[in-house]
Amino acid sequence: MHQPIRKPLRVIRPSPIDRIQQTRRLLRAEGRGGVATRLRERASRALAPPGTRRLPVSREDLIRAGEIAAAGWNLPGPAPAQAGEPLNVAFVCVPPGIGSGGHTTMFRIVAALERAGHRCVVYLQDRHGWSLDQHIRLIRSTWPWVSAEVRDLRAGLEDSHAVFATGWMTAYSLLVSPTLGARCYLVQDFEPSFSPAGSEWLLAEATYRFGFQGVTAGRWLAQMLRRDYGMAADHFDFGCDLESYALDRSLDGARVRTGVCYYSRPSTPRRAHELAILALELFAGRHPEVDIHLFGEPAGRLSFPATHHGLLSPPQLGALYNRCVAGLSLSATNVSLVPHEMLAAGCIPVVNDADHNRTVLDNPHVAYSPATPFELSGALSAFVERPVRERVAMAEEASLSVVSMSWDDAGAQVERIVRRVVDAGQRDRVLA
Repeated sequence: MHQPIRKPLRVIRPSPIDRIQQTRRLLRAEGRGGVATRLRERASRALAPPGTRRLPVSREDLIRAGEIAAAGWNLPGPAPAQAGEPLNVAFVCVPPGIGSGGHTTMFRIVAALERAGHRCVVYLQDRHGWSLDQHIRLIRSTWPWVSAEVRDLRAGLEDSHAVFATGWMTAYSLLVSPTLGARCYLVQDFEPSFSPAGSEWLLAEATYRFGFQGVTAGRWLAQMLRRDYGMAADHFDFGCDLESYALDRSLDGARVRTGVCYYSRPSTPRRAHELAILALELFAGRHPEVDIHLFGEPAGRLSFPATHHGLLSPPQLGALYNRCVAGLSLSATNVSLVPHEMLAAGCIPVVNDADHNRTVLDNPHVAYSPATPFELSGALSAFVERPVRERVAMAEEASLSVVSMSWDDAGAQVERIVRRVVDAGQRDRVLA
């Protein structure tokens, strides 16, 4: 028996009067700025309707990745090498931007390998049509201590002893390349969580099963990749630029260390910008006498007084940390470099309490707080309310806790991992 055809549901849309009344309510509740933000978000969704967004990996690379998986993940090994000789190490990355912490860490690893006598080449995977010369100028001016050659990935990879993917999109390009080089993966964060649950989340997660050797920033990621994905993974400990970030003993800490600071990164959801701003708003209401310093990206209109310093160089940032009692640094995934740098300059980092933060920071001078605005605000308040003598001693102890953290040590850890992987590849070639 056929079921009767039901009439389609009638969609009741808001009338013009409903829209006008809605706008008036929003203006009263959120002001012109809030309404303007809503309109921009709606326009953005209209310009990119569901199902039209292009994936950042080509269809051809995805098809080829499937063929490699079906064939059993038979990856190229390292180029021939003599025991103990310097290595050729390649890094495939997306072009950097000013202030990119991930690129800074990568370039510090590159520089450490170069100082150890190895030759490094950086291949840029640019999908937006910018010139290679433009990228090279930025790299040379922002990271002048790196001498590695910079090339365009579209011109092809040359054979290397080891070659690193540095993000999930570059992992696909490296997987499908026939070029010799032990496949390594510089993992600085859990990248699936950079996207909502969906296509990009799943494609990013799949790269942890490619059979690359993971080299992770901090212990937490290596533990997770081994446990959840069966990935071979080792870690390096975070280093710190101790020349730029150090306690300035020429200053009278009791007099100048009076403020709090926050790294503004609204473009990066995992840094929980909105939560941080709410915490600072509560803090400002409780301590209007304390200067609040923001640095990084523009934070927009704030409901409390604050000084925004924009992007700062490492020495400038070190000077700012020396003026602050504490700093707010939140991360929903792997911790950033900021808490280590704050500690080195005697500024106590207040971070959200999470296993990934405790595992990587592993420092008794870090203040862990539940991730709510009122508890983060309370943690900041607790530090500025301490007696001056305690604050000075606290800064000294925090700085001393990181004096052994150098990027040379981190680079040496990475070099040992790469040497082991290349040597294992050479043995496999002989046995074959």
